[in-house]
Amino acid sequence: MIKYLGSKRVLVPVLGEIFAASRARTALDLFTGTTRVAQEMCRRGLRTTAVDIATYSEALARTYVEADADAADHGAIAEALARLNALPGRRGYVTRTFCEDSRYFQPANGMRIDAIRQAIEADYAGTWLHPILLTSLLEAADAVDSTVGIQMSYLKTWAPRSYKPLALRAPVLTPGRGRALRADATKIVDELEPVDLAYLDPPYNQHRYFTNYHVWETLVRWDAPEHYGVACKRVDARDQATKSVFNRRREMPRALAGLIARVRAEVLVLSFSDEGFVPLEDLVAMCGQRGRSVEVLAFDSARYNGARIGVFNASGQKVGRISHTRNTEYVLLAGEPERIARMSERARRAGTRSTA
Repeated sequence: MIKYLGSKRVLVPVLGEIFAASRARTALDLFTGTTRVAQEMCRRGLRTTAVDIATYSEALARTYVEADADAADHGAIAEALARLNALPGRRGYVTRTFCEDSRYFQPANGMRIDAIRQAIEADYAGTWLHPILLTSLLEAADAVDSTVGIQMSYLKTWAPRSYKPLALRAPVLTPGRGRALRADATKIVDELEPVDLAYLDPPYNQHRYFTNYHVWETLVRWDAPEHYGVACKRVDARDQATKSVFNRRREMPRALAGLIARVRAEVLVLSFSDEGFVPLEDLVAMCGQRGRSVEVLAFDSARYNGARIGVFNASGQKVGRISHTRNTEYVLLAGEPERIARMSERARRAGTRSTA
């Protein structure tokens, strides 16, 4: 999976135990991102709907949630990847923008990305292979990039991994057939059918995923946008339409409270951070408005790489000081008391602690 701000990679095993203890059969992941949590839902046998507004997230969800590992033609996937891996590089938008105008990839890998992405569009658009091949390319590009995991900047000197040749590999598909939807969670929530369990992991502060992962957005859209700044961000990043209410301190609490109240699910699981705009006591109150039991689980977590490395100016000099390298991730459970107690107990046995 690609490097991602707010990734639940470490929490996924515990979340899986929570899902199993809920005895849910249908699930909703309303801010699916890289689909790590939605994949675990699928592995636990839940029929899952994965929602996100990002185009790259839709490609990942169509691969890891909609596609069924048991029904997929793995031979066809291997054949397509072998063909794409054999293509010679060609200088195109990625090479010019993300290797020459900026330094996200080494030029040799940028040319490979250009050639492979164009072939995917020309030969596989509209087929079931299209999202799977895009996912393979995203993951291959992520493995040779030169960033600390976000695309607001790149490293001053090339990362060691950037020298490795780009290589496509088959994504490890999950069992079961789910559904992928590209939509704004605040607008689609009322249209979604009721589910047994809903998982919410919203953006919780000023960090914008559209700009943090603009390279992936462009790679999937394949629209060669105009760009600006040292980071070569998409020019539409300046548009209000690409800005989320969840990144606005004054508006975010009301938006989150409304979403929690409107989502139709027997059990709500909410992930949040102590670095978010909403304090824990307010989160508990929001979940409590559903009129059922609420319990809070807390996890000590390392902050993302950029926060631990520090901040540098345009000349490459370190400025300021690192305030902290750890934070607390909260998981709030809301639902029928007996069910929540069972889920909390399973999480406790999996190694977390309860704060309420």
